[in-house]
Amino acid sequence: MTKSPKFAFIKAGWHADIVDQALVGFNERLDELDAGAEVAVFDVPGAFEMPLIAQKLAETGDYDAIAAAALVVDGGIYRHDFVAQAVVSGLMEVGLKTGVPVLSVSLTPHHFQPKGEHEEFYRAHFITKGREAADAAVEVTKAHAAIGAEPRMAAA
Repeated sequence: MTKSPKFAFIKAGWHADIVDQALVGFNERLDELDAGAEVAVFDVPGAFEMPLIAQKLAETGDYDAIAAAALVVDGGIYRHDFVAQAVVSGLMEVGLKTGVPVLSVSLTPHHFQPKGEHEEFYRAHFITKGREAADAAVEVTKAHAAIGAEPRMAAA
């Protein structure tokens, strides 16, 4: 890479105390890699809003990669499966349409209990997932630079 990478990080507000840990891991890992990356953070209400914000961010041409983090839990109704599928599909579509890599740090645990050991497990897990997303963001940015890939802007 000839320039310092610029990444966007989108965080869903539901279960923010857990989801925010992904950003912690992301930033920690970028520091360890001495990537010199700039990270712009964007908060959205929930996971379902992430693909549209990712698309708007990708269309600016300002970001080398976008990471999106959410925790979509099974609240005793079947809705979480549909939300999770829509979110992941939407994020993938953004990357394919714009040429900007979009990384999902979205998890859909079954049997999540908001108080107790599940909470601590997922806090730690989101740190790990954030670190993995940082590795992926750096590597995919290098790969794009190696092949001379430029983001494709959506038609206005």
